[in-house]
Amino acid sequence: MDLKLNGKVALVVASSQGLGRAIAEQLVKEGAHVMITSRNEEKLQQVKQELEQYGMGKVAYHCADITKYEDIKSLVQATREKLGKIDILINNAGGPPGGTFEQLDDEQWQQAFQLNLLSYIRLIREVLPDMKQGGGRIINIASSSVKQPIPGLILSNTFRLGIVGLAKTLSVELAPYNILINTVAPGRIATDRVAHLDEMNAQKQGISKEEVEEKAKQDIPLKRYGEPEEFAKVVTFLVSDASTYITGSTLLVDGGMVKSI
Repeated sequence: MDLKLNGKVALVVASSQGLGRAIAEQLVKEGAHVMITSRNEEKLQQVKQELEQYGMGKVAYHCADITKYEDIKSLVQATREKLGKIDILINNAGGPPGGTFEQLDDEQWQQAFQLNLLSYIRLIREVLPDMKQGGGRIINIASSSVKQPIPGLILSNTFRLGIVGLAKTLSVELAPYNILINTVAPGRIATDRVAHLDEMNAQKQGISKEEVEEKAKQDIPLKRYGEPEEFAKVVTFLVSDASTYITGSTLLVDGGMVKSI
């Protein structure tokens, strides 16, 4: 199937590692021109070199702290200057710290809001002028917590749901411009973030990280963690011309882990 992504311009946020990097790789393989970004320039340079080996789409990078509005504006402008009009936005951000309600103070709540919700709002606002000219695709990466809250991750549980409400509302407001927006929620995908959470849970329970992983796998019908590439392929489909009638949806990529309908 021709996804018709050749020559499309994609901005993939938080893309020096994990899910963001995997999505950037899939898009480059399909011929899209991709802007990668994070706060770590050394990592970005390395990923750029790795992605360019595929010889398909162009790759550029720009350092940005997406909790700062000026950095977001600079990132979007750099994408236009280096690659052209933005057709695809992949909103992504590292997860906030774990903790229970009584363990977290106002500053931590504010930081999580800026990173995991306000950054998405600002990025969408900045790319809209481009997408209003001829349509576009926006994907908001969230978490399986939007369907089933995860114990000890109240910050994520709260702000990821805000992403869902944002996308559902915008799906109506942006439809006249042929801009499709969806939320994609990963379950237990084999990333550094999930490994960190497993290690944290192991320490709390006084067991090994391997035991935590094995217990988690038993709750997944497919009995394994997903691979970043598997998640990235779903996102790539949704931003392609193979997907033209899906908007305002929340899609779980979790191996069947979440039990809700």
